[in-house]
Amino acid sequence: MGTIRKNLSSSQLRELEKFGVKVNKFGVNFAVCNADGELVLLCDGGRCIAKELKTQNSKLKTLECYALYAKRCVEIESEGVCRLGEHNQILAAVLKSGGEAVGVALIDLGEKTAGSNSVEWIEKENYTLNGILNETLALLAENFQAAAKAEKQIEMVSTELSQAYEELVLLHKLSTNMKVTEPDSNFLQMACDSLTDMVSVEGIAILLEKTVENEKQLVLVAGLGLIDINERMAAILHSRLTEQINSGKEALLDSEVDSPFRYEWSDSIKNIIAVPLFGKDKTGSGLVERTQNGDCIVGLMVAINRLDKPDFDSPDVKLFNSVANRCAVFIENGRLFSDLKELFVGSLKALTSSIDAKDQYTRGHSERVAFISRWIAERFTGTEPLQEEHIHKIYLAGLLHDIGKIGIDEAVLRKNGKLTEQERKRIKTHPSIGAGILSEIKQMHDIVPGVLCHHEQINGKGYPNGLVGEQIPLIGKIVGLADSFDAMTSKRAYRDAMTVEETMAEIEKGLGTQFDEEVGKVFINSDVYHLWNIIQDGFTEVYGADSSVEYGTEAVGSIIR
Repeated sequence: MGTIRKNLSSSQLRELEKFGVKVNKFGVNFAVCNADGELVLLCDGGRCIAKELKTQNSKLKTLECYALYAKRCVEIESEGVCRLGEHNQILAAVLKSGGEAVGVALIDLGEKTAGSNSVEWIEKENYTLNGILNETLALLAENFQAAAKAEKQIEMVSTELSQAYEELVLLHKLSTNMKVTEPDSNFLQMACDSLTDMVSVEGIAILLEKTVENEKQLVLVAGLGLIDINERMAAILHSRLTEQINSGKEALLDSEVDSPFRYEWSDSIKNIIAVPLFGKDKTGSGLVERTQNGDCIVGLMVAINRLDKPDFDSPDVKLFNSVANRCAVFIENGRLFSDLKELFVGSLKALTSSIDAKDQYTRGHSERVAFISRWIAERFTGTEPLQEEHIHKIYLAGLLHDIGKIGIDEAVLRKNGKLTEQERKRIKTHPSIGAGILSEIKQMHDIVPGVLCHHEQINGKGYPNGLVGEQIPLIGKIVGLADSFDAMTSKRAYRDAMTVEETMAEIEKGLGTQFDEEVGKVFINSDVYHLWNIIQDGFTEVYGADSSVEYGTEAVGSIIR
């Protein structure tokens, strides 16, 4: 027996060989040729080749005959079993897969000669042995076709399941990486990279509506490969995609595979897909237009030139839309998170402003202490530089350090004369009151020590707990120094403001007693005069026209992420 795999799979050949072994018991030969007429399987039943052929040349000639019979059977295009050979001793049936001939199965009954051991007419239930073998071969061809169809369906289902699994892995990856603190560009680029691992394209891009020079336009925010999209092309894509969505389509698909292009594209585009990123348009301005379903297309994902097949198809549309939907959800979540941060920082600033407003001499004090605290924290090295998240929390502690004054009588805070011992004790409770207020908010857990300890002193003479040295947390040391600097350089009811030189001299004098030496030296060695100019200019040098809102929003993100 010799086998050459061509058209027929190894599993099919194994099943055919099992059949051949069974029919060999009737003393007949069984052979299989592929669609090209090449012999790929021979099961010798001892009828013709083993006993009647005396030479190898005769054997080879018979094998060649089987190949010719197979070709003849395919040419006849018979649906059942055909009989070939000079004495009709060859039974042949075409083996089909998916309607196409992939091989021919043959049973060689041998020549009927007198005195030989050739097939005899045996009556059994009105069937001759020839008839039985004829029927058996017909069933083989029928079962082969059914098995091939089932195998193909299994293969198709397996491919679909494999693709579905890959899609689920991709969507799970996108879902698990939906961190609202992550920049849009990072997440969207990951979406492009992950999608092209599954879908081979020449280029892919994601466009989002952005404000550029006070004008809204679609801007490229992520992409991969060769794809050229300028402002004009972006507007065209948005318009055509909107048109397709309004016509009931899920995407913009265009190519010249089955018909001419629907739209005119550049010569480099052979096929193209674009899917929408739906979102909420809060302003009603810019490029955003509502579709007939009331949805707003705030961006789009576009890919060009499928590389491994002629065109994008419906599975591609579903996959691209699924990824685009995840991207749209991420963008919307990011917008909501940004709104939440702005609302939160706005509430904090309104609260601190209301506290500062209780004393006309300390107006803006909380904002200044927050900035000075940030200034020191950014320059503090210690054993290692502070992480950005820690700096944000120090800034917020500076912003909220006097929140406890909300519980102090306004008459005491505004008193021009000397405070009584009782009034002084009352004011000294404001760190504890502030810490108590904030401790009810779990996101403020890391801010509380800065509020509670900003009046503690290294020598233990501070309040409210008289902590000494390293008992005072770093955040308290920094906010405390920032608070003292602003207090000394601000006009009070009972004294004039000190100069920067006088203030720095006082701070240097207090190192190791009132102030932590390491924190104090960091501040003294920084460009304090530059800091002073920034404060006097209303922080516009560092915050710009939006004042401190943008930085405050970023800082708030460190405690609510």
